[in-house]
Amino acid sequence: MSYFGSIYAEDIPHRAKTVYMYLKDRSNAQGECWPGIKTIARELNLSRSTVKRAIADLTAHGYLKKEPQSRENGSSSSNLYSIEKLRP
Repeated sequence: MSYFGSIYAEDIPHRAKTVYMYLKDRSNAQGECWPGIKTIARELNLSRSTVKRAIADLTAHGYLKKEPQSRENGSSSSNLYSIEKLRP
C-alpha cells in the first residue's frame, strides 16, 4: 500500500486530502512545516476559507496538529503544522 493509501480511503473531503499531501510534501524530517494559509491557497489554487476548512478536517480526523506561533514582538506568525503518521 502506498504512503497515502489510508487517507485515500478516509471519508474526508478531497480538499483535506489535497492540503494534507501539500503539507506532507513541504514538511521536514520531523513532519513539521509552517506555510501561511495564503501561501497554501495560492499554490493549490484554492480559496483561503477552503484551506482553513481542510485544516480543520485534518485536525479533527487526527492527521494534523496545528500550533499557533508568534514572533518575538508578540505578533502572530504562520502556524506550525505537524504531520501525524497515517494509520495502516
